[in-house]
Amino acid sequence: MAPVSRAEIQAELLRGTASPPSKLVTLDEIVLLAESYRLAGRTVVLTNGCFDLLHVGHAAYLAEAARLGDVLVVAVNSDRSVRALKGPERPVIPQEDRAALVAALEAVDHVVIFDEDTPQEVLRRIRPDVLVKGGTYTSEEVVGREVVRSYGGRVCVVGKIDRVSTTEIVSTIRRTTAQDSTEPPRPAVMHGS
Repeated sequence: MAPVSRAEIQAELLRGTASPPSKLVTLDEIVLLAESYRLAGRTVVLTNGCFDLLHVGHAAYLAEAARLGDVLVVAVNSDRSVRALKGPERPVIPQEDRAALVAALEAVDHVVIFDEDTPQEVLRRIRPDVLVKGGTYTSEEVVGREVVRSYGGRVCVVGKIDRVSTTEIVSTIRRTTAQDSTEPPRPAVMHGS
């Protein structure tokens, strides 16, 4: 009798004999799941980002990323790491809510929140087959590319929808709010007596 590894048991469970795993997972959970998916011959795709104010550009790029493999894992920056990257007034939406919104998208299989400023450790542990970024990056600008390439993984950059970015949305909201607060109050209109 040969011993059965934990990963082999998980791979068998993932074939449909058990209920599907939750979309919101810890790093330890997704590490085991990714190993199980690979053992089952499935391609694991990973992307990462802040996903503050989820918009149509995010949805389009995540759908495109999902088409590059069998399982899409999205690593969402924690509130602390968003502040470190974007400044003290960000994020607008708390990490748990951002993760839940991303997980609600059909294209996404799993979401993990990470606290580091870069996804390096997440990539080292999960070892995705494909690392995807959307937008204006080149593959040589993608943070973590060297980690993924070191074990034979691929780096892909997918399309960007013009005129859509969280930073622009936040700027528009702030400009509109500032304009509204500088307008003099309008007199009340009385109808009839």
